[in-house]
Amino acid sequence: MKREEKAQQVEQVRADLSKAACVFVLNFQKVPVAEDWELRRQVRAAGGRYRVVKNTLAGLGAQGTPAEYLLQSLKGPTALALTESNPVPLAKALSAYAKANPNFTFRAGLVEGRVVSVPEIVALLQLPSKEELLGQVLYMLGTPARQIAVTVQAVMRGLASVVDQAVKENKFPQ
Repeated sequence: MKREEKAQQVEQVRADLSKAACVFVLNFQKVPVAEDWELRRQVRAAGGRYRVVKNTLAGLGAQGTPAEYLLQSLKGPTALALTESNPVPLAKALSAYAKANPNFTFRAGLVEGRVVSVPEIVALLQLPSKEELLGQVLYMLGTPARQIAVTVQAVMRGLASVVDQAVKENKFPQ
């Protein structure tokens, strides 16, 4: 690879890392090319980007970005999965692929400027999606109103029952 190509890749990595809200560092050793293409499709569907990088170029490209500490001392085959939006769909897509391919593993990550370890990535995977969280919030907001409506309805039903019973027993003068 020529010096100009390396400089261009370093700048591309720097641009990607400076825009990314979330970066996952991955080990893809012994992953067949056909499966790698499938992974790239899944990452794109989750709203992310996936790229294989040389460790030295990744380290140089990370200088001056939030991912600098994360990419300082990489060893072995390295890939980066990046997203500028919600990290949960990307993490779930990568995790699903990792379950099917034991050679594909997480090394570390950077989520919203904070370096996260593999156990923290696992915790991130257990989070519900944005839509599920919004549904839970709406349910919780609607519950008190529903309880008030049920209580008012019960009082009215009780009052109607008492008045009906009084009419049946001729308690009201005519």
